[in-house]
Amino acid sequence: MKPIEVRHCLSVQEYEECVRIEHITWGEDISVPSAIFVVAHHTGGQVLGAFHQGKMVGFTLAIVGRRRGTPFLHSHMTAVLPEYRNCGIGRQLKLFQRQDALERGIEVIEWTFDPLKFQNAHFNFERLGAIARRYIRDCYGVTTSPLHAGLPTDRLVVEWWLRSERVKSILADNPLPATGQVVRISLPANVEQIAAEDRDAALRVQAEARDQFVEWFGQGYVAVAAESSGGAMDYLLEPDAVIRGLRLPKRDTG
Repeated sequence: MKPIEVRHCLSVQEYEECVRIEHITWGEDISVPSAIFVVAHHTGGQVLGAFHQGKMVGFTLAIVGRRRGTPFLHSHMTAVLPEYRNCGIGRQLKLFQRQDALERGIEVIEWTFDPLKFQNAHFNFERLGAIARRYIRDCYGVTTSPLHAGLPTDRLVVEWWLRSERVKSILADNPLPATGQVVRISLPANVEQIAAEDRDAALRVQAEARDQFVEWFGQGYVAVAAESSGGAMDYLLEPDAVIRGLRLPKRDTG
C-alpha cells in the first residue's frame, strides 16, 4: 500500500466525505452533519482526514472544551473505511492529532468508548497509553446503529495525557511496568458475539461490568490496560496516585 497522508480537512466537500464515512461506520441514523465539522474547524477543534492516493479513507473529529480554565480536546469520532482497517491508519490519525494538539498547547485529549469493544480498549490503553477513570451509563441513549447492538450506550471516558512519561514510553514501544497493585475486571472473550446473538445475556454482562467499574473508580482506581487470556478479556486497574509515570490531577466527575 502506498503511504497514507494525514492532514487537516479544509473544505465543505471534505467534511461531507467525513459524513459519508461516518454513515458507512455507524449507519445513516447516526449522523453528525457536515455543518458541525465546519464549526469544529473554525472554533479550535480538529477535522483530520487520512488519504490514500487522494481518496479519504478515514477521519477524526474533535471539539474543543475547557475544564477548570484549561483547554482540552474531546475527540468525538474516529472512523476508517472497512477495507482500510487494521492497517495502522487509526493510530496515524491519533498521532497526528496528538502532535497538532501539543503544537497548540493542549496537553490532554478525551474520548469515549464502549467497554464491551475489547479491540478499542487494547488500542486505547496498549497502543496509545491512555487511561480511564470515569464511566458514563447510557451516554448517548439506545440507538439503531448496528455497532451498538441495541444495548445502552455505556461508555468509558478516555484521558490521553499527551506529555506524560506513560504515553511517551508506550508510543516508543517501551511500556512502563505495572505497580503491583492491580485489580482485574473480567468480561467474556466473546462478548461481542453475545451482544449480537443474545441481548439479555449481553445486558447482564454489561451490568456486571458497569457495577465493577463504578465500584473501583469510586475507590480511586484507574483503568490502564486490557489483556486477553483464555476465555476472558481483562481490564487492569491500578491506584490513582501514580500511574506508570503519570501523576494525575484531581478526578473530575463533571
